[in-house]
Amino acid sequence: QLVESGGGLGQAGGSLRLSCAASGDTTCISALAWYRQYPGKARELVAAFTGGGGTYNADSVKGRFALDRDKEKNTMDLQLNVLKVEDTAVYYCNAWCDTTEYWGQGTRVTVSS
Repeated sequence: QLVESGGGLGQAGGSLRLSCAASGDTTCISALAWYRQYPGKARELVAAFTGGGGTYNADSVKGRFALDRDKEKNTMDLQLNVLKVEDTAVYYCNAWCDTTEYWGQGTRVTVSS
């Protein structure tokens, strides 16, 4: 199970931090990522941990968003810096455990100008 927290209202230029907590059997997790979804649009990949310990960031968030993971606490955070109005969306935590994909319930981020 994945549970997100930390969304809310932010101001343009400001920061927010999202957190995703995993419960259950986390030893099988092979991939972790954050997606976001705009109204009426498909979910898009924002950031992800890649093989070899690296990270991927979408061009739209490169240099502004950063991933962080605490394996002991089974949490994955997304630090959102230099917020833009276009970052307003619902953010979802995503994980693969063996061949099963899991999604969190989503947390809404609203950025005001």
